[in-house]
Parts: sequence; C-alpha cells; structure tokens
Amino acid sequence: MVDTGTTGPNELDDPDDPDHTDVVTDSDATDSDAADTGVEAGEVDSDAIDVDEIVLPWWQHPLNILTLFVSIALVAGMVGWLVGDARARPTGSDVDIGFLHDMREHHENAFSIAFMYLDLDDTNPGLRTVSRNIILDQGVEIGRMIQLLRSFGAPEANQGDTSMVWMGMSSAAGSMPGMATRAQLDELAATEGSGADEMFVELMTAHHLGGLDMARFAMDNTEDAEVRAMAASIVAKQQGEIVQMQRLLD
Repeated sequence: MVDTGTTGPNELDDPDDPDHTDVVTDSDATDSDAADTGVEAGEVDSDAIDVDEIVLPWWQHPLNILTLFVSIALVAGMVGWLVGDARARPTGSDVDIGFLHDMREHHENAFSIAFMYLDLDDTNPGLRTVSRNIILDQGVEIGRMIQLLRSFGAPEANQGDTSMVWMGMSSAAGSMPGMATRAQLDELAATEGSGADEMFVELMTAHHLGGLDMARFAMDNTEDAEVRAMAASIVAKQQGEIVQMQRLLD
C-alpha cells in the first residue's frame, strides 16, 4: 500500500508520541484569555475601556460664556459712567468763576480780621465765639470753592489785577468792598478790651455787607446750582452774624 502522508487520528492524538504537538485553536485562546481576565467570552468590561472626556473649546463652555458677558457688561457700564460724568461736568460761567475767585479772597480777609481779634486780650467771650465760627465756616467754604474751580477747569485763585468784573464793575484786586485794609488791621492789633470789641464788630460788619452784595448777585446770575446754593448759604450766615454781633456788643 502506498503511504499518502495522511496522519491518522490516533497518531495526532497520541500524547506519548515525542513528536506530538498540542494544537490550540482560536476558540481555545479566546476562552483562555477570558478566564485569565475574569471576563466571560462575549462580555465587555466597561471600566477597562479608556474613554476620552469630551473637552469643549473655551468659548463654548457655559461658565466661560457667562463670565465673558458679565465682564463686557461691567466694562460697558464703566464706560457709560465715565462718559456721562464727563458730559455732566459743569463748565462754569464768568459769574460762577468770578464769584468763587473773589469770594475766596474776601473770605481770606475775614480770616485776618478774626485771627487778629482772637489774639487780643480782655475781649468779649461771645464775640470770640463768633470769630471762631467765622474762621471755621469760611474755611470750609474756601475748600469747596477750590473744588468747584477745579471742576470748572479754572485757576484756584484770581490771577488778574482786577476783581468784580463778573458783577459789571471793576475793583483793584485786594480792595473789594468791605475788605479791611492793612492800616485797619494794624489799628485793631493795637487795641484791647471793649475798644477791640467795637472795632472788630465794625470791621466784620462792613466786611459782611460787602460779601452780601457779591453773594446776592451770584444767586441771581449764576448758572450753577451748587454755586447758587453756596451763595444763598453765605447770605443767610452773614446776615445772622451781623445781628448776633450787634446784640453781643450792646
């Protein structure tokens, strides 16, 4: 009989044959791998699968979009506030600026009278209180005048040689109606007691009357509400102080 080279089943399955080789099929390998991993064939371990997280671009993230819109709103609001504030800033008329310049100088002259009086001996306690109040009140008003002049873009003090032009008249700088002269201040400094009281009331009354004319004109002709309010306050205070000084002197 001719050997066809075909291996019989007994030869293939004989484990004692030194040439015997175990044949592993694909199904056997699959079953073996499944056993090693503890996963039965046909099952998928979802935890073992590494699924990449979906990352949105920054402009599509809801939180970033909200933050962006809030930031834009804040910036727009700030720009609107700045534009509105700039438009609302007053420019100041000739009356506004002239009144503030001249009244500031007028107030500073009142300081000189009041401080000079407080430096004297044996003077009226009530008048000394009035003098201190004048220094305090007019000091605050001078500070506000400077702020308003800055807001108008004007110099903080009159830089010219004349005053009261804004009232349709002209006066040399430093010699507005009611302002005490250097000679009068020197005379006050040389007095004491009741003589100092009388001279203080005389000088401050004349000073206030001159200031009242300026303040009333500003009230009637200013274009700025705050300047008008300041002028009205000056009128009320100085009228009251004139009456108070006369009563204390009597």
